Amino acid sequence: MAEGTSEEPTRPRGPRMARDERRAQVLRIAQELFSSEGFHHVSMDDIADRALVSKPVLYRHFPSKLDLYLAVVDQRGADLLAAVAAAVAPIEHGPVQRGQGREVIAAIVRAYMTFVELAGESSALLFESDVTHDADVRARVESASSQAAHHIAAVLQPVTGLQPADCHVIAVSLISLAQGAATHRFRQADTLDAEHVADLVTRLAWAGVQGLVRPDFAYDE
Repeated sequence: MAEGTSEEPTRPRGPRMARDERRAQVLRIAQELFSSEGFHHVSMDDIADRALVSKPVLYRHFPSKLDLYLAVVDQRGADLLAAVAAAVAPIEHGPVQRGQGREVIAAIVRAYMTFVELAGESSALLFESDVTHDADVRARVESASSQAAHHIAAVLQPVTGLQPADCHVIAVSLISLAQGAATHRFRQADTLDAEHVADLVTRLAWAGVQGLVRPDFAYDE
């Protein structure tokens, strides 16, 4: 459907909503369309049609399609960051007890599993976005994963004694492992049990991280 036509086509009107309710409805519909069709194959006309609003109303909420897309990405990213923050909280806020490290790794893996399970195909907006031609846009799309890596790296640094840059590499690797497994499990849901996959990935990740814990780390006994 072409954008920028000189005359606004007549659309069925949706129910009257408060501004915040209308914005939330548009975001939900845009998320569905961007997830299933991709950024480049969805127009503002498509979104306006599905939301039963005029394009002027749509543009009052979001000045452009890219603004709307990034608002959806920010919303998904906030959900992911909240899940990661909850996962690392036991070690971040200490004290750390023996065995807790594995529990935190398991929590990070499950955070990604749960996020993908709940977000469905919209998780691809963070993990497999087709809007990467511009560096600033790419950084915005990847912001949640970048912030999650920094968060995990900050937790790893005192436990491993490694340099911050090294901890960031480990965090990025852990995220890639959890993210890839979660996405694969979601797309093979009929044949792969979520708990089984989470346990496998946790065992793999912990086997590596455990070997990096510094021998003089003082646990709270």
